[in-house]
Amino acid sequence: MTLQWEQVNVDAADPVALGRWWAEALGWVVVGDSPDEYEIRPEPDRLPGLLFARVPEGKTVKNRLHLDFRPDDQQAEVARLLALGARRADVGQGEQPWVVLTDPEGNEFCVLGSPGGIPSA
Repeated sequence: MTLQWEQVNVDAADPVALGRWWAEALGWVVVGDSPDEYEIRPEPDRLPGLLFARVPEGKTVKNRLHLDFRPDDQQAEVARLLALGARRADVGQGEQPWVVLTDPEGNEFCVLGSPGGIPSA
């Protein structure tokens, strides 16, 4: 038996807006764009993807699962993501080599240090 990772599902008040934000942030392509489910992937036939699904309730607590990204230049990437609409977040991480940000709907994610031995979040 094999198991293939298809996607990560993200609850959203506005799946289209949040999906477009992540598509721009990651440079991914849209593969499904209904108003209630918006899916993006690195390439049309490449997995895993992110699926943004409409839910009625808003986010109220820290995510139990979050994504980590490791750019070549952490400072430049944090600045780029902030310019796109991300916000800095304090989830009690203290002084760490990674930066915690949130997407426009408040979902946390981490921007790790440059490759080469920096610990992950």
